[in-house]
Amino acid sequence: MANKSAEHSHFPWKHIVGFALSIILTLLALWVAVYTELSPSAKLWIIFGFAFIQAGLQLLMFMHMTESENGGIQVGNTLFGFFGAIVIILGSIWIFAAHYQHGDHMDGNPPGGAKQHSEHQE
Repeated sequence: MANKSAEHSHFPWKHIVGFALSIILTLLALWVAVYTELSPSAKLWIIFGFAFIQAGLQLLMFMHMTESENGGIQVGNTLFGFFGAIVIILGSIWIFAAHYQHGDHMDGNPPGGAKQHSEHQE
């Protein structure tokens, strides 16, 4: 028990470093958005990359995922959850794109906006 209290009484360098890295990633994303001449899609990809790095950093630095006896299990469960979410999102986008390309639209018109031929035209 004494070891545990001595472990928690030191200065929280891990939290300071995590906070500083989070601020740096946020400022980098702001710089990319405001001061670069990249295309909007490139800016979004870069900002999303910084966001995923920052989310992982905060999980490791602030949520104490690896500090317990089951730290490896927690990391594995979190990675599996991310994998499941990515598969669902990318699968949904894939299905939507496939149906759109094949002309399966709700209004019944083909993708070009042309009307379908009807036998009962006046």
